[in-house]
Amino acid sequence: MNMPFSLYKRKDGEEQPFWKCGPFKVRLPFVHYKLETVEAVQALVLFVVGLAMIPWLQKHLGLPFEAALAYTFVCNLAWLIPTALGVPFVPGWITAGIPIIIMNLSQYGPGPDAIKALVAIQIMVAAIFLFLGITKLSSKIVNNIPTSIKAGILIGAGMAAFMGEIKVGGRLSQDPISIGIAALICFYMLFSLSFLRLKQKYKIAAVLSKYGMVPAMLVAIAIGVAVGEFPAPDIEFGITKPDFALMWQYLPWTIGFPGIEFYFNGFATAVAAYIIAFGDVIVGSSLVENANKEDRNDEIIDTCADRIHLATGIRNLVHAFFAPYIGLAGPIYTAVTATVADRYRNGRKAMDSIYSGAGTFWLVGLFAMFMLPLVTFFKPFLPISLSLTMFVTGYLCLVDGFKEAKDPVQAGVACTMGVVLATHGAAYGIGVGILFHLLLERKFHAQNHPEEGIVAPEVEVGIPHNVEPMKKAS
Repeated sequence: MNMPFSLYKRKDGEEQPFWKCGPFKVRLPFVHYKLETVEAVQALVLFVVGLAMIPWLQKHLGLPFEAALAYTFVCNLAWLIPTALGVPFVPGWITAGIPIIIMNLSQYGPGPDAIKALVAIQIMVAAIFLFLGITKLSSKIVNNIPTSIKAGILIGAGMAAFMGEIKVGGRLSQDPISIGIAALICFYMLFSLSFLRLKQKYKIAAVLSKYGMVPAMLVAIAIGVAVGEFPAPDIEFGITKPDFALMWQYLPWTIGFPGIEFYFNGFATAVAAYIIAFGDVIVGSSLVENANKEDRNDEIIDTCADRIHLATGIRNLVHAFFAPYIGLAGPIYTAVTATVADRYRNGRKAMDSIYSGAGTFWLVGLFAMFMLPLVTFFKPFLPISLSLTMFVTGYLCLVDGFKEAKDPVQAGVACTMGVVLATHGAAYGIGVGILFHLLLERKFHAQNHPEEGIVAPEVEVGIPHNVEPMKKAS
């Protein structure tokens, strides 16, 4: 079902209408695409994921709640940029990079220095995205990074995401019943082979699957209140009023811009965040293109990687100057984009265009943030949404990381690097990854010695003779 209104209509077999603007294809709601009811309903619950950043902003940057709330409004406005510029994904954070970023910030303690450190990281991430988008070098550069190092960053980010939740004092240990049950429901509905069969057999399972993490979130809220892990919400009525004047006191325009030392200290973190985000670009393109090619021949979808880079770079610049964000600005909210792509497969009657699904989510999410009853209802349950986001992200990072490895040596290098990265940060992790790659993966050729009549054979170092290489995951 959709909300049937848009000025322009698409003919079957064509691209969704747009206004050409340089490298961008501008699309606006009600002008170029309709709104979708299912994504609107999801947004009325999952907008709370945006609010879930507030505890991190308070803890690691030292922001008061009102300023952190204003940050989230800037973030939600920035989430509207990619679809408006022609990107067919639901945008999100560089979620898997959050634990790495927090490690970098933890050396400063909450306050102006932590904010400056985050601004430096965000400016560098924006510069990487914009440079590679403008020069169209993104694929060439990332493809030249050794596979084991790319895999190690993904595995390390996945480990760090899980470790932050399950460690002593983490959210899972504080609220084990509600968050534990929610995580199990979420994993079962998103990744289980048996639930996939249930969707094919029972209509109720198919309907529930449309809403992604929403059912798990609502079950966790009910259980959390019932067992006393979370208080019943104190619902207020009216309109949310973020304090933008207070927010200004915590921006680089007021506290000062970072010095060169912050850039040096955050460089490895920014590189790691970009590599994770590039993986998200690949995942998002695969989700959308597969749904389009396999099930929809009525729409041409343009998943231009350069346009995605430019839009993501612009968002990171907006954040750096007006709301430095621990989650940074990433190309995709994977869980919701996967749900949108899955619904899109069901034909034009189910979803008119991929842009109508992707564009609806955060547009409705922005309006939801102004609804004080919704904000106050979900406020006590922010840890649940944050934990679910980290668990899903961690799982997907681990799966993608192990898919990257093509043989046991690459898997070993990636896992070793991942452990170091998850426990000691991006700089140490990438350093160990490069060292192990050079020591274990490089093929060495002994010099021929004609005078001795000996020709040394080529030896592939590191793979025992009785171990067959792993087959590349499909």
